[in-house]
Amino acid sequence: MSRCGGPPHNRERVFKGEAMDGWRGEEAMKSVEVAFPAVLLLSLLSPSLCSGDGVAVDGAREFDYFLLSLQWPGTFCRRTRHCCPSNGCCKRSVDLEEFTIHGLWPNYNDGTWPACCNNVFYDPKKISPLIGKLSKYWPTLSCSPSSTCHGGKGLFWAHEWEKHGTCSSPVLQDEYSYFSTTLDLYFKYNITKVLTSAGFSSSNDDKYKLAEVSTAIKNATGGTPWLVCSHDFVQELRLCLHKDFSPRDCGVLASNEQGELNSKDSCPMYVRLPKFTRPTESKLKQSTEGEDRQALEVLLL
Repeated sequence: MSRCGGPPHNRERVFKGEAMDGWRGEEAMKSVEVAFPAVLLLSLLSPSLCSGDGVAVDGAREFDYFLLSLQWPGTFCRRTRHCCPSNGCCKRSVDLEEFTIHGLWPNYNDGTWPACCNNVFYDPKKISPLIGKLSKYWPTLSCSPSSTCHGGKGLFWAHEWEKHGTCSSPVLQDEYSYFSTTLDLYFKYNITKVLTSAGFSSSNDDKYKLAEVSTAIKNATGGTPWLVCSHDFVQELRLCLHKDFSPRDCGVLASNEQGELNSKDSCPMYVRLPKFTRPTESKLKQSTEGEDRQALEVLLL
């Protein structure tokens, strides 16, 4: 869940295909760091704006639209190997049968995006009134810390604000507006409710026709979504929004990465919304690692 000048996760500048922002982005960044050390050093010294060749430059153009990315816990949490206090896959306060927020991402029409657009740091105090909702609807679904735009590690929210939120100007001017607006959009479009009402619910057995899932969302929101899958499991569902937050079709996204999307991110004709069962007391007793066991004991309270 990354991008920006510096270590894995946060890639600064403009990159092709927002699909690389998730777990695959970490692997992609390893090669970026090896191939472009000078660029990464430059981005740390001048973490302002972004260009297509990956070099931070002044005067990057304003973004064209927003992409609201939602993640399906049932798919993400299948990779969970242990629990920790930050892992939403293990928290009972997180509903694992509804979409949670990944982020609100400014994008360009050519399939690239800006990232890490200024030298602003994440400040948790600025969003303290939102922490309850963020913990429930915008949780971290892993134990690994996220890289920030300034070369360090931090919370998932720090990553999303520094990498994407800082590029949301002039529509969203500050940290609080970025997070509160994203929450508002999540509740407004309520994709989980849309799909449930159309007969698409979480199941490890039932498969649904991709075209019908897409049509249900199109009919409810007014815009064609972009679905990302891991095999036949829906992993992310993305809504494309104009700058006034009205829906638009996600028709021509990441065209520069189309070959990669076809091979790794596209969904098959039939898809599933898998269930995930969070760790139980029995798993707690089976744990052989004291740290994991202690974390589970806290989370299962």
